Parts: sequence; C-alpha cells; structure tokens
Amino acid sequence: GWVRSVRSQKDVLFIHVNDGSSLQSLQVVASPGLGDRHLTYGSAVAISGNLVKSPHKKQSVELQADNIRVVGPCDPVVFPFKIKERHPLEYIRQFPHLRCRTNSFGSLLRIRSEATAAIQSFFKENGFVQIQTPVITSNDCEGAGELFQVEPATREKQQADEKSHFFSVPAFLTVSGQLHLEVMAGAFSNVYTFGPTFRAENSQSRRHLAEFYMVEAEISFTESLEDLMKVMENLFKTSTECVLARCSEDIELFHKYISPGHKDRLNHMLQNKFKVISYTEAIDVLKQSSQTNVVFSTWGCDLQTEHEKYLVQHCGNIPLFVINYPYDLKPFYARDNEDGPQHTAAAVDLLVPGVGELCGGTLREERLHLLQSRLDRAGMTDTYQWYLELRQFGSAPHGGFGMGFERYLQCILGVDNIKDVIPFPRFSHSCLL
Repeated sequence: GWVRSVRSQKDVLFIHVNDGSSLQSLQVVASPGLGDRHLTYGSAVAISGNLVKSPHKKQSVELQADNIRVVGPCDPVVFPFKIKERHPLEYIRQFPHLRCRTNSFGSLLRIRSEATAAIQSFFKENGFVQIQTPVITSNDCEGAGELFQVEPATREKQQADEKSHFFSVPAFLTVSGQLHLEVMAGAFSNVYTFGPTFRAENSQSRRHLAEFYMVEAEISFTESLEDLMKVMENLFKTSTECVLARCSEDIELFHKYISPGHKDRLNHMLQNKFKVISYTEAIDVLKQSSQTNVVFSTWGCDLQTEHEKYLVQHCGNIPLFVINYPYDLKPFYARDNEDGPQHTAAAVDLLVPGVGELCGGTLREERLHLLQSRLDRAGMTDTYQWYLELRQFGSAPHGGFGMGFERYLQCILGVDNIKDVIPFPRFSHSCLL
C-alpha cells in the first residue's frame, strides 16, 4: 500500500499503510532498524510480518513487521498533499493525476463504484435487460446541436460532402442512448443502458461537463407517467440506501467535513414520498415568489436552475416531479397530450434539493400519424424514417427517462461542483491526462 503516516520512537516505528480498499489504514509496528530515509509519507511500500490483535481501541488488528521494502519513494516536501492537512476540493482539483491519493477523493471513488453496482443491481432485480448503446452515432437525440463530430485524426481536409465522411454520413459522440433503447423496446419489455455521454457545451460552470455518465431506461407497454415516476423514485431510494449501507464510513467523511448537515437532508428525502405537481402549477408557484433571486418565469418558458431549486424548497425539500410540460419545449418523440388551451406533452422531470433536475423523461409518441406530422413540420422525416418504421411494425406504447450519474452523486453527497464527483473531469479548455 501507500504510507499515510510514519512515527518513529526510540524503540518502535509506527507506520500507517492504506491500499485504497477502505478509509481505514492498517497500523504497522516495526523495529526502527527496518526503516530508512525513503520511508516517508506518500511512498509505496511492501511489508510482511504477522497480523496480530491490537492492544489499542482504534484498530482491531495490527501488523508486526519483519520486512519493509520501499517500492516507490515519495518526496514529502514537493508532494502537493501534506500529512495531517485537510485539503479543500478546489485545491485537490488542480492535481487530477494525484487527487486519488487523498482521503476525500479516495472515498468518492469507492462510493462511485458502489453506486454503479447498486444501480446495476436495481435494474437486474427488476427485470431490465442491459443494452450497450453505441458511443458513435449519426443522431442528435436531444436536438440541441451540442455535438462532438467524429472523424479520423489522419483525414485530410476535404469538402464536407457525404463521400468525405468515414461513416459516409456525419457521425458524433452520443448525447443519449435513448433512441437506441427505443429500438430495443420493440423486443424487450424493460431495457436500460449506463454509459458515457458527451455534450459540446462551452461552459465551465459547476453544473456542466463535456463527458459524463447517464443511466437511461425504457419501459414498454405503458401509457402512464406514473409508471416512469415509480421507477425513478425506486431507483433513487433503493440505490441510495444500498450505498449508505455499503459505504457508511466514506459517506460519513463527506457529510461531516465537506457538506455538514447534508446527512439529515438526505434522510429527509429517503423517508418521504416524492411530490408531484404540473408544470402549470409550478409556474403559478414561481409567479407568487417573493425571493429576489428567482427570475420571473412565464408559461411556455423552460425552467432554469434557480426555478428548480426554489420549487423543491417550496415543497419542503422533498424531491419533486414536475409533469406535463409545454409541447413546444419537448423533442419530437414526446407524446402529445392533445389538451387545451395550453398544449402540453407527457413529460416529467425529477427535481432534487441542491441540484435541480436529476432525471428527465417522457412517454414516447407511439401514434404514427402524429409522429409523422411533427417530423414533417420539423423537416426531419428523411433522417428519422427508421424511427417511423418502429411504429409501423409491432409498436407498443412506451416511455423512458435518463438520470445523470454525476448529479446523482452530488445529491447523495452534498457536493456543490460536478467536477468533484468524476475521476477525470472534461470541460471546455480542459482535457488534462
């Protein structure tokens, strides 16, 4: 493992060694003669000896060493992390190649690993089939145009016609696996994917990354937003309870030193049923707000982050489903509610305290004539002819949602900056390593 502390006394040498498997280090007791000048804080060591019961209350066992070998020395003078110092997340973010050596980031990575396993387990236990959706795709699922185009690095500059593209058509890094899941929803009742997604958004804010992970699910044979909301709520609660049980010590580090008071807020979320309001009701709440930081919003406008956070706060800091958004705000695949006078789509967002939107989903438009009409108006019929064919051959009503994995981690840990919950953050003007 790696040395976390070295303390030499006249007759005994105490070393604390950590191998990354937990927050706790193993105490090694050795003769001073086994140490050397390279045995310092941060150095990598291989130690052998006898594991015995410890006389001290702080640990159950300790290692009585008979051999110590410094595998990789570390100069503690120039090493950016100092022994017994608590470094803020903003500071350790400067060292993406070294920050996994710190307690806080080591805890984060163990939590992230367990959260991944908990989410996978939830879907497996609920009968979902995992689909590996492609990273390279020709479609822009979100329609926002914030795409990374993919071409061979060696390709000579050519005129941008079809023949010049490696895939014959423009290809991009995926922004969502949803449309591929919809394909699979024509043969499987429940499917999901969990993988990287990419947005070429020129932002260095606390909320945005160019590369992040998405959990996306698609459910066949449903015509109800309630079905989607039930899966979202169960996914959040079941996965979080699993992570809290398996990573209690690592979670406690965050709740004690990085986000004091968040433990109570998280328990409050888990112990209460999530609330539901319509988009129209949400706009009415915002119009009545007296808070100066809540920008006035009118019906038909998309909700901003400050709106989302205020709505959750207004509803008692319990996660909140907002349903039935304006039809024109949602992509072509959102199911038309065919209501009036305010035209809405069967869409839902899950808003959580401190983060805002965590999940977003819709029922998909399964009625061929309505889908055809919307694609015609948008001039996208040729591009999405295959999507129309899904409705022609054995289509079933279905819906789905996506959850940002990093935002989920922010929610359960109380971390303010999304760059602090991913191993190697990618954002505009920053692609270290």
